[in-house]
Amino acid sequence: MKKRGFGAGKWNGFGGKINSNETTEEAAIRELYEEAKIYANKLEKVGKLEFVFPFKEEWNQIVHLFIVKEWKGTPKESEEMLPKWFKINEIPFEKMWQDDKHWLPKILNGRKINAKFVFDKDNESIMEMRINED
Repeated sequence: MKKRGFGAGKWNGFGGKINSNETTEEAAIRELYEEAKIYANKLEKVGKLEFVFPFKEEWNQIVHLFIVKEWKGTPKESEEMLPKWFKINEIPFEKMWQDDKHWLPKILNGRKINAKFVFDKDNESIMEMRINED
Protein backbone atom coordinates (compact mmCIF):
# COMPACT_ATOMS: atom_id res chain seq x y z
CA MET A 1 0.00 0.00 0.00
CA LYS A 2 1.44 3.32 -1.09
CA LYS A 3 1.22 5.58 1.96
CA ARG A 4 2.36 8.93 0.54
CA GLY A 5 3.23 10.69 -2.68
CA PHE A 6 2.27 9.59 -6.18
CA GLY A 7 -0.31 6.79 -6.01
CA ALA A 8 -1.01 7.15 -2.27
CA GLY A 9 -3.91 4.95 -1.17
CA LYS A 10 -3.37 2.34 -3.90
CA TRP A 11 -1.76 -1.08 -3.79
CA ASN A 12 1.31 -0.67 -5.92
CA GLY A 13 4.72 -2.14 -6.67
CA PHE A 14 7.92 -0.83 -5.15
CA GLY A 15 9.92 1.70 -7.11
CA GLY A 16 11.04 5.22 -7.66
CA LYS A 17 13.40 7.46 -9.54
CA ILE A 18 16.72 6.33 -10.99
CA ASN A 19 19.70 8.29 -9.65
CA SER A 20 22.16 9.62 -12.23
CA ASN A 21 24.87 7.17 -11.17
CA GLU A 22 22.82 3.95 -11.23
CA THR A 23 21.33 1.47 -13.66
CA THR A 24 17.62 0.62 -13.66
CA GLU A 25 18.46 -2.64 -11.87
CA GLU A 26 20.53 -0.85 -9.21
CA ALA A 27 17.68 1.63 -8.70
CA ALA A 28 15.17 -1.23 -8.33
CA ILE A 29 17.36 -2.93 -5.72
CA ARG A 30 17.84 0.35 -3.80
CA GLU A 31 14.15 1.30 -3.90
CA LEU A 32 13.09 -2.17 -2.76
CA TYR A 33 15.39 -1.88 0.23
CA GLU A 34 14.28 1.68 1.06
CA GLU A 35 10.58 0.86 0.80
CA ALA A 36 10.40 -2.69 2.21
CA LYS A 37 13.75 -3.37 3.91
CA ILE A 38 14.50 -6.42 1.76
CA TYR A 39 17.53 -6.93 -0.46
CA ALA A 40 16.99 -8.43 -3.91
CA ASN A 41 19.59 -11.08 -4.76
CA LYS A 42 18.15 -11.93 -8.15
CA LEU A 43 16.04 -9.68 -10.37
CA GLU A 44 14.57 -10.47 -13.76
CA LYS A 45 13.58 -7.62 -16.05
CA VAL A 46 10.13 -8.43 -17.39
CA GLY A 47 9.01 -5.28 -19.11
CA LYS A 48 8.58 -1.59 -19.52
CA LEU A 49 5.49 0.58 -19.11
CA GLU A 50 4.96 4.07 -20.46
CA PHE A 51 2.35 6.16 -18.67
CA VAL A 52 0.99 9.28 -20.36
CA PHE A 53 -1.17 11.77 -18.46
CA PRO A 54 -2.16 14.42 -21.08
CA PHE A 55 -4.01 16.45 -18.44
CA LYS A 56 -1.23 16.24 -15.83
CA GLU A 57 1.97 15.92 -17.83
CA GLU A 58 4.25 16.05 -14.79
CA TRP A 59 2.97 12.53 -14.02
CA ASN A 60 4.23 11.11 -17.34
CA GLN A 61 6.73 8.34 -16.70
CA ILE A 62 8.46 5.22 -17.90
CA VAL A 63 8.50 2.28 -15.50
CA HIS A 64 10.90 -0.66 -15.78
CA LEU A 65 9.39 -3.88 -14.43
CA PHE A 66 11.35 -6.46 -12.48
CA ILE A 67 10.36 -9.66 -10.72
CA VAL A 68 12.39 -10.54 -7.64
CA LYS A 69 13.01 -14.26 -7.46
CA GLU A 70 15.47 -14.34 -4.56
CA TRP A 71 15.82 -11.90 -1.67
CA LYS A 72 17.12 -11.51 1.87
CA GLY A 73 14.99 -10.25 4.71
CA THR A 74 11.31 -10.01 5.54
CA PRO A 75 9.26 -7.15 4.05
CA LYS A 76 8.67 -4.42 6.62
CA GLU A 77 6.57 -1.28 6.59
CA SER A 78 8.39 1.95 5.74
CA GLU A 79 7.29 5.60 5.73
CA GLU A 80 6.27 5.15 2.10
CA MET A 81 4.91 1.61 1.77
CA LEU A 82 2.98 -1.04 3.69
CA PRO A 83 3.87 -4.42 2.12
CA LYS A 84 1.33 -7.23 2.02
CA TRP A 85 1.28 -10.61 0.27
CA PHE A 86 -1.75 -11.56 -1.85
CA LYS A 87 -2.68 -14.87 -3.42
CA ILE A 88 -2.71 -14.45 -7.21
CA ASN A 89 -6.49 -14.97 -7.37
CA GLU A 90 -7.00 -12.37 -4.60
CA ILE A 91 -5.02 -9.45 -6.01
CA PRO A 92 -7.12 -6.33 -5.19
CA PHE A 93 -7.20 -4.80 -8.68
CA GLU A 94 -10.11 -2.56 -7.65
CA LYS A 95 -7.73 -0.79 -5.23
CA MET A 96 -4.89 -0.43 -7.75
CA TRP A 97 -4.19 1.72 -10.80
CA GLN A 98 -6.63 0.76 -13.57
CA ASP A 99 -3.84 -0.34 -15.91
CA ASP A 100 -2.58 -3.03 -13.50
CA LYS A 101 -5.35 -5.51 -14.32
CA HIS A 102 -4.28 -5.44 -17.97
CA TRP A 103 -0.55 -6.14 -17.62
CA LEU A 104 0.15 -7.67 -14.18
CA PRO A 105 -1.53 -11.05 -14.93
CA LYS A 106 0.67 -11.37 -18.03
CA ILE A 107 3.84 -10.82 -15.96
CA LEU A 108 2.66 -13.26 -13.29
CA ASN A 109 2.10 -15.84 -16.05
CA GLY A 110 5.72 -15.57 -17.15
CA ARG A 111 5.31 -13.15 -20.06
CA LYS A 112 7.48 -10.13 -20.80
CA ILE A 113 5.74 -6.96 -21.96
CA ASN A 114 6.19 -3.50 -23.38
CA ALA A 115 3.09 -1.35 -22.85
CA LYS A 116 1.75 2.19 -23.08
CA PHE A 117 -1.24 3.61 -21.21
CA VAL A 118 -2.81 7.01 -21.84
CA PHE A 119 -5.05 8.31 -19.05
CA ASP A 120 -8.16 10.50 -19.36
CA LYS A 121 -8.99 13.84 -17.64
CA ASP A 122 -9.68 12.14 -14.30
CA ASN A 123 -6.10 10.74 -14.35
CA GLU A 124 -7.60 7.34 -13.52
CA SER A 125 -9.54 6.07 -16.57
CA ILE A 126 -7.59 4.66 -19.48
CA MET A 127 -8.24 6.42 -22.83
CA GLU A 128 -5.84 4.31 -24.85
CA MET A 129 -3.59 1.32 -24.28
CA ARG A 130 -1.17 -0.88 -26.16
CA ILE A 131 0.42 -4.03 -24.74
CA ASN A 132 3.03 -5.94 -26.72
CA GLU A 133 4.30 -9.25 -25.43
CA ASP A 134 7.96 -10.03 -26.09
